[in-house]
Amino acid sequence: MTVSANTKVDVVRVFTDAAGRFGNELGIARAADVAESAQQALAAELGYSETVFVEDAVDGVARMRIYTPAVELPFAGHPSVGAAWWFATNHAPIRALEVPAGSVAVEYAGDLTWITARAAWTPDFTFHELSDVQELARLQPGDFAGGPHYLWAWTDKDGGALRSRMFAPTLGIAEDEATGAAAVAITALLQRNLTITQGEGSQLFTAWQADGWIKLGGRVVADA
Repeated sequence: MTVSANTKVDVVRVFTDAAGRFGNELGIARAADVAESAQQALAAELGYSETVFVEDAVDGVARMRIYTPAVELPFAGHPSVGAAWWFATNHAPIRALEVPAGSVAVEYAGDLTWITARAAWTPDFTFHELSDVQELARLQPGDFAGGPHYLWAWTDKDGGALRSRMFAPTLGIAEDEATGAAAVAITALLQRNLTITQGEGSQLFTAWQADGWIKLGGRVVADA
């Protein structure tokens, strides 16, 4: 299929740095504009690591479905943060997103958009802790089959700062620039708040909560 001229797809970049650089592209389409049977094909054609299809918000709650180029996901972090920002910028702030995994609470604080999710909703990441960021930089996506693989190294262990990369060929993503679900999962694994720099320089912020919920925040900008 090809994208219909009648299908509007907004593109935002999620988890930028403070200057609005880097970030992971996200396609956002209205669910009413694309038949459910065509959503996966459109996501594959667009080629972003995720594309979402959103319904209009009712009483501050919006339903959403999430697709990589290869599969539908029950939850994903950068689509949730990006869609929450998109609603606030284009329509009105929302208090929750309903995704197949469950209800994702939404908060807005300054230039950050926050969501709250559970690590149990995330894909089954294989974590690889590396000795330093130089070793991390030398890795090649083609060296990692299957996945998803999340590779990371501390840059400031006392301060909770780390650098990461993510390879997920099974999801149709050779390398992801910024992976919110992985940030949620590693925060639950390490049980501490984190500041994560992923890929070329995307920034993700997390807050660990003892009740099993993880807060994930970041900056978003309009792209196209």
